[in-house]
Amino acid sequence: MKGGHSTPPTRSMSRGSGLLWGVIGVCLWAAAVGFKPVIIVHGLFDSSGDFLTLSRFINESHPGTNVSVIDLFDRSSSLQPMWKQVEGFKAAIYPIMQNAEDGVNFICYSQGGLICRGILATLPDHNVHTFISLSSPQAGQYGDTDYLKYLFPQFMKSNLFHLCYTSVGQRISICNYWNDPHHRDMYVNSSDYLALLNSERENPKSAEWKTNFLKIKKLVLVGGPDDGVITPWQSSQFGFYDDNETVVEIQHQEVSSILFQNICLKSFGLCCAFKLPFFLNLFKSVEIHTNTPRSPVVLVVTEGITLIHSQPQTFGFKGLGN
Repeated sequence: MKGGHSTPPTRSMSRGSGLLWGVIGVCLWAAAVGFKPVIIVHGLFDSSGDFLTLSRFINESHPGTNVSVIDLFDRSSSLQPMWKQVEGFKAAIYPIMQNAEDGVNFICYSQGGLICRGILATLPDHNVHTFISLSSPQAGQYGDTDYLKYLFPQFMKSNLFHLCYTSVGQRISICNYWNDPHHRDMYVNSSDYLALLNSERENPKSAEWKTNFLKIKKLVLVGGPDDGVITPWQSSQFGFYDDNETVVEIQHQEVSSILFQNICLKSFGLCCAFKLPFFLNLFKSVEIHTNTPRSPVVLVVTEGITLIHSQPQTFGFKGLGN
């Protein structure tokens, strides 16, 4: 697809700081002492080669870990419809799961985080222990970013709905999760992917998909205000705009109550879920896209959910178990 630039913008994971890998290492360590196989799914315009640094770090930190970076839908092919990508990645990943008696861990980046959610929802016998979502638009995307300018130079965020909410637009991956807060009804009725995945649109398989998804033991959501691509950045943690473009955080989102109905969301904490509490305050920057340290990071893991921010916040916990 030809846009306003000769080459697409990139979000190179290879430039991420060592601290980000350290955070991921902590999450993997907490997930399983036995070092389950790790499956990595790339994002928009990425390829498997962009994740060599991360793969190498995992093997250095956890020698002997089987790391699989799935080499599918690279570069411009990542614009193909999301359900097509889900089926393709699922076919490649399922044999790895079958050979992992104790389960596997997912690390899924950007658009790949939504692809992994589609896999988890539609694969009833998956054995994913920890799902690490790195800077993924879990609640959708709505922003004038370099990606938008490259893909749709004639559009702005305010009028992209004219394309995305059509049958033609829904053949493009980014339109499958384009969430215009000013045209909510059109999003719900037209989105062939995210609205179904988030149970915002009537879906006879909604209960089954939620049950499948909640088979994971830990969900790790990584995001922060220095992202520069995911808009709003809180979408990486299921927050999103209301119709005034005011961000509504995860604990006040209807989507969260639907997806995590059997889990008590209190101040970002899960008070009746998986019983794995710990709190880690990291006063250095996690930089996914640049090498320049900026703001502090807070990593919170409490009974099954982890939220990683690039600036400190105060979290209240209740009912933490052993």
